[in-house]
Amino acid sequence: MKRALVVILTLLFFVPISGEGAIRKCIICHQKPGIKKVLPSGAEVSVYVDRKLLRASSHRRLKCQDCHIDVTVIPHKGIKIGRVHCNRCHYQGAPKGIPQPDSIYKKYWDSVHGKKVKAGDPRAPWCQDCHGGHGVFSPNSPRSKVNKRNIPATCGRCHKKEYQEYRESVHGVALLKKGIMAVPACVDCHGKHNVYSPGKPYSSVNPQKVPETCTKCHADQALMRRFKVSLNPAKTYRESFHGIALEFGELKAANCSSCHGVHNIFAPSDPRSTVNKANLPKTCGKCHPGANENFAKGKIHLDVHSKSSGIVYYVAKFFIILTTGTMAVLFIHIFLDLYRKIKEKREVGE
Repeated sequence: MKRALVVILTLLFFVPISGEGAIRKCIICHQKPGIKKVLPSGAEVSVYVDRKLLRASSHRRLKCQDCHIDVTVIPHKGIKIGRVHCNRCHYQGAPKGIPQPDSIYKKYWDSVHGKKVKAGDPRAPWCQDCHGGHGVFSPNSPRSKVNKRNIPATCGRCHKKEYQEYRESVHGVALLKKGIMAVPACVDCHGKHNVYSPGKPYSSVNPQKVPETCTKCHADQALMRRFKVSLNPAKTYRESFHGIALEFGELKAANCSSCHGVHNIFAPSDPRSTVNKANLPKTCGKCHPGANENFAKGKIHLDVHSKSSGIVYYVAKFFIILTTGTMAVLFIHIFLDLYRKIKEKREVGE
């Protein structure tokens, strides 16, 4: 009897895994909630697989070994199992129906995440860390880890401080609590697979690129009208001293996030806002030591073409008229002088 049991177990487990029975064999162990893998460092990671989640996922028709190619027999104790490489299936020219994101892989490996993976950082995210391992769903699905409403929590697994700030901000409350999909999540500002360090000139959060990133939304007239947000800041910043200085490469000049915050953005009326009147001296003082209440009393984001700018509007009008008038008089003078010289030449010729 004992010998028969050994034979049965051998047939069940100590055989190459293939065919439809593969998942059934793997799940015998991996459906146990407490199952863990011990890493060489001594750390333990869960290798539990939620069978229901797997059956509902985009990969429900795949066999375990389609992804876990290292595992050829069960049990696989002693076999070195590497991380799953998604580009085994997702490559240019893959069978119809399989996304072929070649350009995405290039962006990823050039990104700050990809470079950390290359450098051997075990905490750096791979595809499955963001998209899910066994629970991979379309981004349109509410169950997807990269569905817009779930992105902050997905990024927040690593970026905890930023996530806490974002979820309380005006953007986070609108997305996570009110379900407004038109507001930005992490990837709208930082990029998806092309997440680069702010120090890189091509990063969407490089100081010189921040105004461009913010104005993707804040210069959209229809969108700003919908949320009753003024277009004035986006319209006037580039004409301001700060905007012009930044345009000419002075990266220390204030950009949108320097004043309004990065992840902790609140409405100006909110006492927590860095641009609330009570907080402006401190905000301005980051660049202008000694800034006091008087320093921050003036109007911000002045539109010199609007009468709401007060005396600045009239001063700008005066200089426009003065400059135009001066140029007109100059051209008239040049024309009359040229006319006189031509007339004199004609009289001499006669």
